[in-house]
Amino acid sequence: MSTIRNEIRFLLNGREVRTSDVGSSDTLLDHLRIDQRLTGTKEGCAEGDCGACTVLVGRRSGEGLVYETVNACIRLLASVDCCHVVTVEHLAGPGGELHPVQQAMVDNHGSQCGFCTPGIVMSLYSLWMGNPAPTAHDVEVALQGNLCRCTGYQPIIDAALAVSKKGAAGNDILVKQRNAILDQLKSLDDGARVEVSRDGETSILPSSVADLVDVLGDNPDATIVAGSTDVGLWITKFMRNISPAVFIAHLKELKQIDVTADGVTFGAGVTYTEFEDVVAAEFPHMAEFWPRIGGWQIRNMGTIGGNIANGSPIGDTPPALIALGATVTMGSKSGRRTVPLEEFFIAYGKQDREPGDFVEAIHIPRPGNDDINAVYKITKRRDEDISSVCGAFCITVAEGTVSQARIAYGGMAATPKRASKVEAALVGKLWTEETVVKAMAQFEKDFTPLTDWRASADYRAISARNLLRRFYLEHTGEPVRLARSTAA
Repeated sequence: MSTIRNEIRFLLNGREVRTSDVGSSDTLLDHLRIDQRLTGTKEGCAEGDCGACTVLVGRRSGEGLVYETVNACIRLLASVDCCHVVTVEHLAGPGGELHPVQQAMVDNHGSQCGFCTPGIVMSLYSLWMGNPAPTAHDVEVALQGNLCRCTGYQPIIDAALAVSKKGAAGNDILVKQRNAILDQLKSLDDGARVEVSRDGETSILPSSVADLVDVLGDNPDATIVAGSTDVGLWITKFMRNISPAVFIAHLKELKQIDVTADGVTFGAGVTYTEFEDVVAAEFPHMAEFWPRIGGWQIRNMGTIGGNIANGSPIGDTPPALIALGATVTMGSKSGRRTVPLEEFFIAYGKQDREPGDFVEAIHIPRPGNDDINAVYKITKRRDEDISSVCGAFCITVAEGTVSQARIAYGGMAATPKRASKVEAALVGKLWTEETVVKAMAQFEKDFTPLTDWRASADYRAISARNLLRRFYLEHTGEPVRLARSTAA
């Protein structure tokens, strides 16, 4: 059994914090504002959408130190063990002078009411440290998760592009003190299991995957918390008691990525941000889709394994991975087992996961030379929005004939689901528009979508059919002609 430590330890701005009074539902935001009186970090939406609560969390990665923007409103306090939390208060110079990012915001009139400004400053600060000479597009991506209701974004973008004129990133405190901070974080990490509680709520941070197996064996009904981008809302919106909560995002074994000739295998704790370069290199058809998964803060926190384990019918990654033939490996006290990802989803809210099981790894086969692939996301707004419909396609075309088809949709059923009737209508046929139009008629046999506030059933049905037509036309170079009514 692992050694047990009954406190979390982390650096907060320029000092060390140790506390054992930590419940499973305690958010980083509440700790900062209530316990530490650092009120520059604001609560706006309490669901990770507006970015007013943005702070930086620095964590060890390999032999280095990585700082990422996160939403403090849904980041749980227990998860920052052995991390460095940086708030807007830490940006002031030794004489209280404004940070270059703040000065650029002032000079370019980037703030009006000011409520969202601290979160925007923290996002631009993170961008500036990693990319001192960003393009306007880089700035827009960095601000995906920050909403401003009154200023308008152009002055903020102008400020971001002007920051380097106000000071060099190399002179920043987090850059100059990086080695010292890294040494401090190493000293905080004793390799022990962490168990802390408050008011009957318990948080557990296993020391390793082997320890995770033991913890879940003893607590089979525990809530497993990775990035907390979903679990955080269970707390802030539904007031759900998640105790005991078992945190896994710190486990290095779940962060591994292995690229081979057969494909890519990666741990369930890999975040969207950590997988972005792999997507660009190995699955380029998802390169435009990937930055539309949440905002920058959500991609820094959220994990692909968590997106799968949550089992949402509108999760972004399952349709794309199902179309590629991905498999998922579960771990438990009884051993490991691997299943096709599409079989992991059984019914709404039910996955092929028994008490004590956890998603350990995902494997994506490498697409074949004759495969054509695409994934599309339909939302009410382009950035940081949940899918109304998500469609993913992997079609194998040999000598003009479809030899294999894998088509998966989210938002069209109670689970992410393959369009098996549509696939059957394509396989063995010539890859022509006539074949595609005939296959479109099979969608109503595969799916009976629901109407909700994101989209009507009719809209979803039309969109699903049109995505197949779009996929065909885009990959044959023909002009895109989409259906505008229920008649395909």
